[in-house]
Amino acid sequence: MTNIVTQIADKVRPVGVASNYGDPVEVGDSTLIPVSVNWYGFGGGSDADEDGAGGGGGGAVALPVGAYVRRPGQDLTFEPNVISLLTVSIPVIWVAGKVLVKLIRALKK
Repeated sequence: MTNIVTQIADKVRPVGVASNYGDPVEVGDSTLIPVSVNWYGFGGGSDADEDGAGGGGGGAVALPVGAYVRRPGQDLTFEPNVISLLTVSIPVIWVAGKVLVKLIRALKK
């Protein structure tokens, strides 16, 4: 099983920057370079028994965060994907609120 996990890791490792930055796309007179945040996870397992029990799995997430935009006569600018930023910020704000409530309760004691 570890051989399979190593093989998968070797195939994913070289993807790197290519998975975070897409190919430039021409839209009218502008050039867009999409940007995303990606992460992968893989796991494997086995059992010492001789019945061949084992398991494995994997998964990936890609979050589009925006695009670099080059327009004629202007500098390269980054334009964020507002929907993705809101999607990510809502759980962060919720967790920060829970931590703040617990911190205030601890300081009152």
